[in-house]
Amino acid sequence: MKENLMVQEAVKSYIEDQELPGSFADEEALEEFMTRPSRALVSSLAGLNGDIMVLGVGGKMGPTLARLAKRAAPSKTIFGVARFSEPGLREKLERQGIKTIQADLLDRRSLAELPEVENVVFMAGRKFGSTGSESLTWAMNTFMPGLVAEKFHASRIVIFSTVCVYPFVGINSGGAGEDLAPNPPGEYAQSCVGRERMFQHFSSALDTPGCIIRLSYAIDMRYGVLFDVASSVFNERIIDLKMGHANVIWQGDANAQILMALNHCSIPAWPLNLSGRSVTSIKWLAEEFAKRMGKQARFSGVPESSAWLANSDKAVSLFGEPVVPMDKMIDWCADWVVKGGVNLGKPTHYEVRDGTY
Repeated sequence: MKENLMVQEAVKSYIEDQELPGSFADEEALEEFMTRPSRALVSSLAGLNGDIMVLGVGGKMGPTLARLAKRAAPSKTIFGVARFSEPGLREKLERQGIKTIQADLLDRRSLAELPEVENVVFMAGRKFGSTGSESLTWAMNTFMPGLVAEKFHASRIVIFSTVCVYPFVGINSGGAGEDLAPNPPGEYAQSCVGRERMFQHFSSALDTPGCIIRLSYAIDMRYGVLFDVASSVFNERIIDLKMGHANVIWQGDANAQILMALNHCSIPAWPLNLSGRSVTSIKWLAEEFAKRMGKQARFSGVPESSAWLANSDKAVSLFGEPVVPMDKMIDWCADWVVKGGVNLGKPTHYEVRDGTY
């Protein structure tokens, strides 16, 4: 198969060596570009001992993160673990060189049967549907991390978290720094603090190196803050401006930095903000889409003076600036929405301020 041939040979072209595309013809072109590694990532994974396991590979970012890891380090075994409820995903990952394992991470027996690996990226968790099923959300976001931390105590673990663990900060504050104490609204965000605490506890107790990634809005053409705003503008829906600002980052850049964080794990596990450094105005963003689409943006409400914002200076000092700039993401997303590109049907609900999902 074409994909298997691709992952068996050394990477010959790197994302920064080529001009950014003007648009994407389809999902295949989008994912090919999104999983094209940088020289920095290839070098980082070359210096990393052992194989990599992605727990929760079936989510929005997991498939492209796993494929990126395989393209950047074709000699490593990349394991992808999930329940694989989406038809065809497991087969697609296998074609791309990922060794898939079907498992329920809440089931102790299933978890115990997973192979030992030196490097783990933990992406599993629950957000939407939390209201009315709070107990399951807490089980997924706190109990399960404890089980995983015990199972993989001898590994390095990079843990997905979220900017939502922070309280809101002023839009002119520069964003929450990693030293700001978590104090978020809503049970979902509180359970995410619990996830962090579980990994930090077992990191200290079992000498497990870890890095907690507090991610703020990765952008894919098929979902994300930009897609949500672009879709609203294109379909002439009113945009609520109360949550008037956000940080965003291209998903390919986010995935690369997450994988490079495997070389920056410590004891106890430490938090690292990851996003773009600019604070993006939702109103400005909608108006930019309106210009490109020949539409009129429609609004309600007034932007609050605070938002969920993170300061990503530390990540930039470690990994450099993201490759893909905001204006290019806007161009791509406008084109994608106008021509009816694939929609994953997974809105971010970035506008929610009370933590209810």
